[in-house]
Amino acid sequence: MTTTEVPPEPALREPLGPDTGPGEKSLLDQVLLAVFLVVPFGAIFAAIPLLWGWGLNWRDAVIAGAMYAISGHGVTIGFHRHFTHHSFRARRWLQVVLAICGSLAIQGPVIQWVADHRRHHRYSDRDGDPHSPWRYGRTVAALTKGFFYSHVGWMFDWKQTSQRKYAPDLVADRWIRRVSRTFPLWVAVSLLVPPLVGGLWTMSWSGAWWAFFWGSLVRVGLLYHVTFAINSVCHLVGRRPYRTRDRSTNVWWLSVLSMGESWHNFHHAEPTAARHGAGRFQIDTSAMIIRVMEVLRLVSDVRWPDEAMLTRRRVVPSA
Repeated sequence: MTTTEVPPEPALREPLGPDTGPGEKSLLDQVLLAVFLVVPFGAIFAAIPLLWGWGLNWRDAVIAGAMYAISGHGVTIGFHRHFTHHSFRARRWLQVVLAICGSLAIQGPVIQWVADHRRHHRYSDRDGDPHSPWRYGRTVAALTKGFFYSHVGWMFDWKQTSQRKYAPDLVADRWIRRVSRTFPLWVAVSLLVPPLVGGLWTMSWSGAWWAFFWGSLVRVGLLYHVTFAINSVCHLVGRRPYRTRDRSTNVWWLSVLSMGESWHNFHHAEPTAARHGAGRFQIDTSAMIIRVMEVLRLVSDVRWPDEAMLTRRRVVPSA
């Protein structure tokens, strides 16, 4: 692992202090969260023997792959690079489309997602970070506990990050606020579109069921854990070629499935950059799509990293 500025050991046993909003999750919120985490995760385990045998056909692969790409890039391009960090400016209709596509990932309403992530950047791997794997210390036992907390456990905290404090721009945007408030609708759309397409494609209930299994459950479960890995894995293992004040890392083997998000060390070095995979061979499909949208003049003022930025942030090897 390449070394860089190493902050003092984080003291994160009580990260939710004055920076957390007054809102709390209801019991129903917690139950629904558990259902949407456990069921897709169970589907992934069920998918393993099916993949070994006869369970996945090319139609279901196309449906699941398309939904994974649409919802995944909705999160990476829309929720993350546009709404959280303002890496580019988008036309109004495109903003709404990006918010809806990101909502299809079923990772929470867009405004809450943005508020949590902005808070993460403000306190990354320090007291106040909602999901640092270093919150319990540096021992093996502490990091194991911290890994599971940063991966999934943090979402079950009863308190919520204040949307008005961390995402006031989106709270004031009536169009994005409307998409955020109708999140249950987009959950239903996300789960029902695959079986609808599969059923019409095959004209059978069996086709609808298998499309639901692969295109809804397995797709959501896989995208969940790839996204969660950015919070956990990409703050524990990997390379750190750029200077940051936290422990964010680049993890190459997650780059394709994460659509470029796992080049996390550079992202924390330059959060507003539209491209996270700054190296020549660092795959970042989110940046590729942003570039296409720029050529088509759908987006503008794209903040592309240049060589001066990379040189300024790059770790200088010690003599």
